[in-house]
Amino acid sequence: MTEETPGTPEISVIVPIRNEEAHIASTLRQLLDQEQDGIDVEILVADGRSTDRTREIVSEMAIENSQIRLFDNPIKLSSGARNVGVQQAAGQYLLIIDGHCEIPSRTYFKNLKAAFERTGADCLGRPQPLDVTNATLLQQAIAAARNSRLGHHPDSFIYSQKELKVPAISVAVAYKREVFDQVGPFDTGFDACEDCELNHRIDQAGLTCFLVPELAVKYQPRNSLTGLFKQLTRYGRGRVRLARKHAERLSLSSLLPALFLIGLLTGPLFASLIPLLGYVYWGVISFYLILVVGFSCIAAWNNANKRIIAWLPIVFFTVHLGSGWGVIREFMTRPKQR
Repeated sequence: MTEETPGTPEISVIVPIRNEEAHIASTLRQLLDQEQDGIDVEILVADGRSTDRTREIVSEMAIENSQIRLFDNPIKLSSGARNVGVQQAAGQYLLIIDGHCEIPSRTYFKNLKAAFERTGADCLGRPQPLDVTNATLLQQAIAAARNSRLGHHPDSFIYSQKELKVPAISVAVAYKREVFDQVGPFDTGFDACEDCELNHRIDQAGLTCFLVPELAVKYQPRNSLTGLFKQLTRYGRGRVRLARKHAERLSLSSLLPALFLIGLLTGPLFASLIPLLGYVYWGVISFYLILVVGFSCIAAWNNANKRIIAWLPIVFFTVHLGSGWGVIREFMTRPKQR
């Protein structure tokens, strides 16, 4: 491995943020408290012109610690913030850390560097569970539901706990610098799913990705059903934009929530015209309810707090409803000319 010039960062941590007043100080403190073991690290915060105190908080912390540098992200989107970080980064390894997460390990940078060297991978992925500390009952239910096969995209590896070679698309968050030279920057036409789009290009280029459980980061689940619905709507829209740009990413599993929602809304009309379809409609609804109740019971059984069972069915429904509406809404939206 090429020796680093003294004082040149080996790892550049890119933190894309906008209106993270409640969490950004905690996230930055967790990064600063890491055992660096002689590894030079820079923390590049790209702020999307926050309207709360986020920028002020970061500026104050940057004065106290020279590792932190604050940059402006004029287009406000996470994709733009990531590109700002990539452009400013001096490190050999570039790591994305969002502004609202918990980092369980205090040897994160050492683990990251060791994983790159051990695997020889071009990029690394990590588990991204939602079981943060001090979570409300609803947040615990959201975490359990999203950890279930019924609550997240079936092709995703973000809840896996075994180190293995995987497609980059669903998990890659840390990259060797030369990856961006080869596949280009994040696409700023995306305001969700921009990581999946970049990672898809990484897979197309034949680059390698390993999932490393030691690099797990816990994300804050939404604290309301409305927030969860909006989040999943954005994800659904992002999936359609991904399929528009890369047609091979269009799959039945991505469309299922939308097909379910369309069927849920139009089923009664068709059943009134063709009575036989009424049996089909209620059969599908019954099957869905059985699935939701079954997965809710399993998730609650595997959780320390069994009281989440009261929230789980409606959380599952919100996830599917939000995902479905996002897909439908994006299909109804004329793509922006770029």
